[in-house]
Amino acid sequence: MTATAKTKALRPGFQPGQSGNPKGKPKGTRNKATTLALAVLEKDVEAIAKVVTAAAKGGDLQAARLVLERLVPPMRERPVNVDLPPMDTIAGINAAQQAILDAVGRGDLLPGEGISLSGIVEQRRKAIETQELEQRIAALEGKTK
Repeated sequence: MTATAKTKALRPGFQPGQSGNPKGKPKGTRNKATTLALAVLEKDVEAIAKVVTAAAKGGDLQAARLVLERLVPPMRERPVNVDLPPMDTIAGINAAQQAILDAVGRGDLLPGEGISLSGIVEQRRKAIETQELEQRIAALEGKTK
């Protein structure tokens, strides 16, 4: 008996290449094990949190790390406030880059924040450069016609 014949004998309504559940698992449906684990934890979560917090207060570094990682997640970004000059000219963009560099040097901005902000200013510089090149090309094409 061939493999295809065995498959047809075991699952008579099965067609090769055709899903038995074309819609698939609905979005948001949780795994049964996950649902069960959450149900068990839900009953005792307050007691578990108290035990872990007490252990952290008692000097258990692993418990302290767990509390800090789970209850106080690391901050990804923070709003920054830096006065930048108008960036509608190349001179303005140079002044903005200098203002960012100065703010990082003073400690008003973290180096990573300075890099991100400089990237935004660089995108503005490229936009101005592209606009100026477009105007120059249009002027040159106008002269040749």
